[in-house]
Amino acid sequence: LNEITLQVGRTGVVPPVANLDPVLLAGTTVSRATLHNAEELERKDIREGDTVILEKGGDVIPKVVRVVTTKRPPHSQPFAFPQNCPVCDTPLIKDETEVAIRCVNTRCEAQLKGNIRHFASRTALDIEGLGTALVEQLVDEKLVQDVGDLYSLTLEQLSELERMAEKSAQNVIDALEASKEQPFHRLLFALGIRHIGAT
Repeated sequence: LNEITLQVGRTGVVPPVANLDPVLLAGTTVSRATLHNAEELERKDIREGDTVILEKGGDVIPKVVRVVTTKRPPHSQPFAFPQNCPVCDTPLIKDETEVAIRCVNTRCEAQLKGNIRHFASRTALDIEGLGTALVEQLVDEKLVQDVGDLYSLTLEQLSELERMAEKSAQNVIDALEASKEQPFHRLLFALGIRHIGAT
């Protein structure tokens, strides 16, 4: 395990992730594995530099099962979970009713990007062409600061972005227009309100 990094999800949850030397596991090469949450990290005493045992949860998601402590480097230190969001520097909050640690800043760029990707996903409003790379650019260029801003984008704004020809830009504009015809239950799910799923 080379490094423990933090991801910020669309709901603000900040899970730790293990960045590993690549290893073949059940048919795929794995270089990242979930560490779930701070409590799990502490309970298993997982540290940077450790040799770890992996398995795939449900044959899909790689996770660290345990540490091979006999191979632990001599000067190893327990991982110190940061006090602030790694993206926006807002103080992180631990809700007593759950194990998750959250960034509560709804303007956090990582959350915004996650919310837009969710909003445009196939199971939500199915906005063709609004993929990860485009979402990154839209937020980084400050063209979109919430999902509503997507509907104010112009052909000119999109065409000026990297890897966006006029035809691709027009396709995104058309897909945004078409998304307005989706049924209300898909819009409700697309908004990403906590505890409101697809069903």
